[in-house]
Amino acid sequence: MAPKSSILSLLLLSLVVVCNAGEIAIYWGQNGNEGTLAETCAIGNYAFVNVVFLLVFGNGQTLVLNLASHCDPPINGCTGLSSDIKACQANLHWDNLASEATGSGFIPASDLSSSVILAIKGSSKYGGVMLW
Repeated sequence: MAPKSSILSLLLLSLVVVCNAGEIAIYWGQNGNEGTLAETCAIGNYAFVNVVFLLVFGNGQTLVLNLASHCDPPINGCTGLSSDIKACQANLHWDNLASEATGSGFIPASDLSSSVILAIKGSSKYGGVMLW
């Protein structure tokens, strides 16, 4: 009969073999030296590229978006990101984002609840995602 420590080691090893670390997500837009959004998506290292970093939100306040030196939403509306967002949609298979989002960054509530959130919840890697 195998010693208990061998059985325990074998059990732990079997757990390691079946575990999958999952896919990598990254925040883009907080460092002006990180390259373009399209480049980040095209690399192929990331399954999810999070873009929005809100400094001010909630309680009826006007949203304040921070994208470091990539663009300035109050001045130019970040319209230059439109082609990058479309490239990311193609590379990351996020064809369920609202087409309006590529120009303004705004995703209508109906699209968010009927497409985006369902895609995230349906993902096998849903753990750790906060939705509000």
